[in-house]
Amino acid sequence: MLKTIPLSEYQERELSLKELQCCCDPVNFTFMDTSELPGLREGIVGQERAVSALKFGLAMAAQGYNLFVVGPVGTGKTTYAVQKIRETAAQKPVSDDWCYVYNFQNPDQPMALRFAPGQGHRFREAVAQLVGELEQELVHQFDSEEYHQESDKILKQYTNQAEQVWALVENSARQLGLALQRTATGVATVPMTPNGKPISAEFFEQLPESEKLAFRVHKEQIEELLEETVRQINAIQKGARKAQQVLDEKTASFAIQHLFDDLFSQYSDDKVQGFLRRMQADVIRHHQEFHRDQEEDQASPLPVPDLRGGLKARYQVNVLVDRQGHEGAPVIIESNPTYFNLFGKVEYRGTAAGAMVSDYTMVKAGSMHQANGGYLIVQAQDLLTHPASWQGLKRALKNGEIRIEHPAEESTWMVQTGLRPEAIPLQVKVVLIGTPYLFHLLYANDDAFRKYFKVKVEFDAEMDRTEESCQKYADFIASFTREQNLLPFTRHAVGQVIDFSSRQAEHRHKLSTRFNPLIELVTEASFYAQQAGANQVDVVHVEKALMEKVNRSNLTKEKVLEMILDGTISVETRGERVGQINGLAVLNSGDFTFGEPHRITARTYAGRRGVVNVERETAMSGQIHDKGLLILGGYLAGEFARNRPLSVSASLVFEQTYSMIDGDSASSTELYALLSSLSGVPIKQSIAVTGSVDQFGDIQPIGGVNDKIEGFFYICQAQGLTGEQGVIIPHQNVTNLFLSDEVRQAVENGQFHIWPVRTIKEGIELLTGVEAGEGEPYPEGSVYALVEKRLQEMEGSDEGAEPQ
Repeated sequence: MLKTIPLSEYQERELSLKELQCCCDPVNFTFMDTSELPGLREGIVGQERAVSALKFGLAMAAQGYNLFVVGPVGTGKTTYAVQKIRETAAQKPVSDDWCYVYNFQNPDQPMALRFAPGQGHRFREAVAQLVGELEQELVHQFDSEEYHQESDKILKQYTNQAEQVWALVENSARQLGLALQRTATGVATVPMTPNGKPISAEFFEQLPESEKLAFRVHKEQIEELLEETVRQINAIQKGARKAQQVLDEKTASFAIQHLFDDLFSQYSDDKVQGFLRRMQADVIRHHQEFHRDQEEDQASPLPVPDLRGGLKARYQVNVLVDRQGHEGAPVIIESNPTYFNLFGKVEYRGTAAGAMVSDYTMVKAGSMHQANGGYLIVQAQDLLTHPASWQGLKRALKNGEIRIEHPAEESTWMVQTGLRPEAIPLQVKVVLIGTPYLFHLLYANDDAFRKYFKVKVEFDAEMDRTEESCQKYADFIASFTREQNLLPFTRHAVGQVIDFSSRQAEHRHKLSTRFNPLIELVTEASFYAQQAGANQVDVVHVEKALMEKVNRSNLTKEKVLEMILDGTISVETRGERVGQINGLAVLNSGDFTFGEPHRITARTYAGRRGVVNVERETAMSGQIHDKGLLILGGYLAGEFARNRPLSVSASLVFEQTYSMIDGDSASSTELYALLSSLSGVPIKQSIAVTGSVDQFGDIQPIGGVNDKIEGFFYICQAQGLTGEQGVIIPHQNVTNLFLSDEVRQAVENGQFHIWPVRTIKEGIELLTGVEAGEGEPYPEGSVYALVEKRLQEMEGSDEGAEPQ
């Protein structure tokens, strides 16, 4: 005889209507609609910890105190962080300009020059103007009469010296009866007659051998003297060129000195003055580039450009970072943090010959250069998709400098450029924004991350639901509707939005700080209010927005419901079955989640295999689900095998499930099915169950309780409510209940029920209507007494016995 429990037990354990939702009372608000509110002043709601951490991180100037802003998606962490960083940066001085100039000592290493904010482009213009003035002054000076007189004087002086030396060798040749003739191939010696006329070759052949021999001896003497004379003339010409060079350099120096003096007086920085001095020396050394024959240039079929070619190109200034017109420290948000976008690059240009060349004027800045002296904001996930960028960032923070390099240099011997621009000192606050998973991944696996990102700014996904926080929510709605030109919300509509936020947080005493869903709801509710011609957004418009959003996304839910109703998926909501129970799961279709009942069955038989999970055997269950099954086995052994081995074999199946199963929220459900199979007591199919269990039989909380309850309710509603249907949930999840109006109405009418339980024994009593049995020996007729009896019967049976 079964020991049943009275109907009053069900009624006493059932949750009341007020325990199913915590509704916001509009009376607590002092406004009629949000147009009366001043709006949100702080910029963020419910994130006091994050606000304090961000304030600390932005104020801390010590090395390594960069920030990692961490939090779930939709909490407003990026928007708030950017806003506060910009406010902080606006109070700081503007960062310096940076330029690259030609390195006259090492052309492959362009020199970096620092200038006060906005002075970089002025220096470029000043140098460009200087180059133009240099050309004018040098052309004028080298075309002056004084220069030509001095040049002619030098030429005449050295020409006279050369002529004197030449006259001496000619006189010596004449005395020996020879004449010197200049030809295209050099100087030739020719025999002469006594009257001074050259002797022809025919006449020379007719001379006596003694005279021919004398001529040859004299010729050798003159050729030796001629060699010495040529050396003297070459030395004279060299001296002439040297004297001319000295004159040219003195002339050039005199012509340009006053121009450079002007720049020296404007720029007192030692490094800038050093560049100007080297530039001045280079101009003097290559002054001819500025006063070439203009007629030659005009006669050239192709003009020779002054830039990107020729020696004058080296006098250009490449303004890498220009702060002209900026206010406050820079705030750079890098949305595509590739290596080149972060650290800059050297660009190339093609030549007529098809080659790719580059120079210091083609060095381009990266985000690190632009953010230097300020703040750089990067999404952590985007950064980590570029490994070279992450390594380069750590190296830059470690060395305190920005160095433009090619990342391929680490993996290949062939590089695309020979330029090595001088490194620029780095002083920047880097702010990474990412999820908790990325933060923990980096913190656990990268020691450098701990060293250089010491400030964690953590945003919470929820906050306490208090009168103050509800008022802040109302202020947020007021601010957002005002900024987006949306209709104001009535206080009743605000209360509806706050209730929606608690539903999102899955806790009646919490509010969600994920504002993306909230913003969508506010925007869509205003849209439907405008369509209805209303001047304010009221509850009806908020409800319509919620309903329409569900309708846009619940196709999968309707298909599942349709298959259950037509019998394709078997779910029973009436009657009783031994070893069968309705478990609850949450399905996610991307933008929509809903609860779905699953038929779980258990068969037990003699043997020693223990509990066999069919899903685990077929590799269709996850690790957490497998853990739940092991805990279930531990409970059975602890409860029924204290003095003897547990001799039982059982199989558990999620019927008609064809995808991966994970989680332990069905572990109590599976245990109920096993107890029913062992005891032979049937389970009411009108009751669905969710909740995990520990080895002592205590029920533990689960997630998605609202979706699970509503999912089973809609099945029961479609099949017909009988007044006996309901859901058993863990007692800890009562505070998470925020059920729909339909479910609450059915509960109020006594058509649907929700029972919280603390232990397995409480749950099995509700499911079977039979007492579980307390203490040993278990009372006769109780579920546990029947289980104990069945186990004793199977103890001596064979392991391969047929299922019962």
